[in-house]
Amino acid sequence: MSKDSKPETQVTIEKLRNGRWAFVLKRGTVVYPAHGQFTSQLAAHAAGQAALKALENNR
Repeated sequence: MSKDSKPETQVTIEKLRNGRWAFVLKRGTVVYPAHGQFTSQLAAHAAGQAALKALENNR
C-alpha cells in the first residue's frame, strides 16, 4: 500500500458529561468510539497519540 492510499488518521479530544476527558480515533471514514476517563486534557491527548501509534504499527 503506497503512502498516498493510506487513510488519514487523527486523534481528537472530547470532554465527557462527567467532566473527564476522552480521545476519539478517526481513520479515514471510520470513527472509533470515545475511549478513556482521563482527568486532564493532556493525559487524554497523550494516550490517544500512543493508541494511534500502536494502531499504525499494526498495519
